[in-house]
Parts: sequence; C-alpha cells; structure tokens
Amino acid sequence: MVLSDDKSLAAMFRQMSGGGFPPVVESFERGKTIFFPGDPAERVYFLLKGAVKLSRVYEAGEEITVALLRENSVFGVLSLITGHRSDRFYHAVAFTPVELLSLPIDRVEKTIKQNPELSMVMLQGLSSRILQTEMMIETLAHRDMGSRLVSFLLILCRDFGVPSEDGITIDLKLSHQAIAEAIGSTRVTVTRLLGDLRAEKMISIHKKKITVHNPVVLSQQFA
Repeated sequence: MVLSDDKSLAAMFRQMSGGGFPPVVESFERGKTIFFPGDPAERVYFLLKGAVKLSRVYEAGEEITVALLRENSVFGVLSLITGHRSDRFYHAVAFTPVELLSLPIDRVEKTIKQNPELSMVMLQGLSSRILQTEMMIETLAHRDMGSRLVSFLLILCRDFGVPSEDGITIDLKLSHQAIAEAIGSTRVTVTRLLGDLRAEKMISIHKKKITVHNPVVLSQQFA
C-alpha cells in the first residue's frame, strides 16, 4: 500500500511509538529477505527508500512475484486487515537496496483504532496493491517471455515511472537478474529480449535505468 504525503506519513509512522520506543530503522541489500512466509507477523514496515518484492512460494518450489512496493509504502499489515494474528503470507525481499522503518504490530493497531482516517488510507493503499497483484498475475500468465517482459515494464512504468524527455523512465536501477527473477525467466533471456527492444528503439537503458519511449506503442506492438 502507498500513502500520499511522504513527509507527513513518515512523521506519522515515527509518532506511532507514542513516546515509547522509536521505530527500528533497518537497511537491506538487494536480494536480502525481510521476512519469510510463515514468520510471525510481529511488525509493520514503512518503506523509506528503494523497492520491495512480495512473492508467494508454492509447494513445487516455484516463487511467483505478486507485487513490487515503492517508497512511501506500508506493508506487513494483513494481520491488521483480517482482525486476527497470523503468520506471514508472503516472502518479502529487497528488490533494490532498501531502508525501512518498522514498529510492533500492537502499536500500529492501537494507533489505527484511535485514528479511523488512517484505517481508510490503509484500505485504499491495500486496494492499489491488489490491483498491482492482479496485473502481475496477468503478466505471468503469458507463456511467451517477450510478452511477460513487456507487461512487467509497463507495470513498472505505471508504479515507478518518471516523465523524461525521451518517454517514461523507470526510477529503479534494475539488473537483468532482478528482472529475470521477477518474471520467472533467466538472465540470459532477459538480456536478449531487452537487446531486441533497444534495437527496435522501444527502450533505452542508462546506468541500469530503463526508459520506455512510448508505453502505448510498446503495449500495442508487443504486449
């Protein structure tokens, strides 16, 4: 879930401690696990910097990406929504280097009860994440890896895109390996497919940041 005002939201999260213990600040390198499925749901997280990947691991060992969270997102809140304590449902991994604030779930729950407006904002943010999850599932439904990649780039344009002179720049430094892990492909395949898109002048890449020159044309021609 993503909330609207960066500064006020970060301040609100820090103030949830109620004068007690301050939020814990943690940093994770890319690829490091924040929590595993089945871990106790003890803390709620606020994403200060970077991007976090949420995925589901199935019995066959397959791991499917269900959402990518950007800065100013709150996650680890399903126990608050369901109304009862449960173990973690997702695998949360640093998709890029990240910096987080976290608070005990009890503290967040108490603050929400005292501030109904905060509950509504959390529900709105959760709705946005559900939409992204549906889009990710549609992306992974493509058997053709080229279509998967294009659909994934379009999701990133929507959620991480910044207008630039050349189109929409995805404001993440993305390695080919990270993209491959997100769409269930291999680094070699992703490298080849990105090269094809560059040759077609659909995208450009500078310092690991991808610019989509025309998302509409890309979606019509390749998705």
